[in-house]
Amino acid sequence: MLNAKTIKALFKAFLIFSLLAAAIYVFRISHLDDVLDKHWMDAHIRDKGLTGYMLFLAIAAGFTSVGLPRQIIGFFAGYVYGAAMGTVMGTLGTALGCALVFYYSRFSGRNLIQRRMGKRIAKLDAFLERGPFQMTVVIRLLPVGSNILTNMIAGVTSISALSFLGGSLVGYVPQTFIFALLGSGVHVDPLWRTALSAVLLVLSSLLGYRLYRRFRVADTLEDEPSAEPENSPSPR
Repeated sequence: MLNAKTIKALFKAFLIFSLLAAAIYVFRISHLDDVLDKHWMDAHIRDKGLTGYMLFLAIAAGFTSVGLPRQIIGFFAGYVYGAAMGTVMGTLGTALGCALVFYYSRFSGRNLIQRRMGKRIAKLDAFLERGPFQMTVVIRLLPVGSNILTNMIAGVTSISALSFLGGSLVGYVPQTFIFALLGSGVHVDPLWRTALSAVLLVLSSLLGYRLYRRFRVADTLEDEPSAEPENSPSPR
């Protein structure tokens, strides 16, 4: 059976999806998509070559490094670049945000994080030792836990940066694609793209549930007395 925290995390993921799908509908009926398309996006990001790509990655990395749900980054990446390129840009931006938090934790915030999350660090370290790259991919595919907290805790474990960041990059792709596909529907074929995104989100959640049952990752990420503040963790 799924525990209450996992059900809450799944609910958050579907709530984000529902809100973004509603935003597409509002954009279409109010023609706000035309306004955005012709103004800020075109002026600063779309069709601006390397400068636009770098700006988007900086924004995505900055927002995810402070806890913005990565699904929202995927959505806006799809809005700007379309489903395929949006998946690439959303994944890279999220991975850069992951790297920022990971390296901050490893080189600057180690003492603070170890004091506040000691038990969780030991549990995550033991889990990742099974296969650092593969277990990181598993964690990223699961709809539980907090992206920013996972990045912080991993920074003070024994996992190598290459294994953690590489595994995160791969594990981020499926949900980024789902939300990039949803975001791309603002301009073209919103109905079928939203429907396909919803189906893929359900399938992704079912896969996450199977992984949850097999690896019991939620026990590693969430089963600890709450001494530290963890208000409204963002779904990974």
